[in-house]
Amino acid sequence: MPATADSPVRRSGPLAPGPVPVSAGAVALAFAAIYLIWGSTYFAALVALETLPPYLMMATRLLVAGTLLAGLSRLRGHPAVRRTGWPRNAACGILILGLGSSSTVWAEQVLPSSLAAILATTVPLWLAVLDWPRWAQYRREKRRLLGLLLGSLGVVGLFGEQLTAPATRAPGPGYWLAVGAIGAGSLGTAAGSLLTRYRAAPGPALPNAAQQLLAAGLFCGLVGTAAGEWARVAPAQMSGRSLWALGYLVVFGSGVAYLAYLWLLQVRPPAVVGTYAYVNPVVAVLLGAGLAHEVISVQQGLALVAILGGVWLINRPTRQPETLSP
Repeated sequence: MPATADSPVRRSGPLAPGPVPVSAGAVALAFAAIYLIWGSTYFAALVALETLPPYLMMATRLLVAGTLLAGLSRLRGHPAVRRTGWPRNAACGILILGLGSSSTVWAEQVLPSSLAAILATTVPLWLAVLDWPRWAQYRREKRRLLGLLLGSLGVVGLFGEQLTAPATRAPGPGYWLAVGAIGAGSLGTAAGSLLTRYRAAPGPALPNAAQQLLAAGLFCGLVGTAAGEWARVAPAQMSGRSLWALGYLVVFGSGVAYLAYLWLLQVRPPAVVGTYAYVNPVVAVLLGAGLAHEVISVQQGLALVAILGGVWLINRPTRQPETLSP
């Protein structure tokens, strides 16, 4: 993690009006959460989808997580939810979770998980493009752009064997719609992340995060209802395996990791935070090797090195403290 995390970091928005010291340990733990936990949610989502429809599963996950965070906020002496800031929180939640995460879950019904992972790595690239006017410190450090490129190439190499295998089928019905959904979702995630970074709603973090989750959950519920997913809900056929996976997604994916992500957006440059999209496939492959005894090829091993090298270049310490002007 960046060694400059102990330096003053300028956070914009009403949550932090000026430079504040940030603990290097806290930054490291937050990055570990979005790297490791979100890397494991690929597998957990696939397990949950075995007996649950995608958008209603996401709606349940987000609404339960939002309710839990609202209750935790109340226990800590803050309001469960705040009337002020609803429009901005709703926009952030729907862009990041309703369009971003949910589109990937839905697309995995049609696309190979390898291709979905590759398409999802456009998030840090979109963050770099959309945030370019504020990249004063990045323009002095082209190595970070090199890191973004190296990370992208590494992910392609990681799954290149599966995508070019002779058994790969021709695109089926809904293929290009799924590709477009992940592309649009990645753009939505980047836009919502930058909105959270530079136009954060006023007030404590917990009720704001709860509002984002609840708004995204309502959005997913409406989409699932419009898509006729209620006809696919059969409580008697829901497996305990899927329900355990859903519980993991609620507590860790939408609770712990999402809070860590929102906090990191306030204290680190957005494109740096977006490197989770490079590391998550690495975690997924390593989990497959450790839990499912999948073999990692030489090409995949080299690709893992390239991805981690790109992430290191992006997170490499700078000589000057990084401050982003609002």
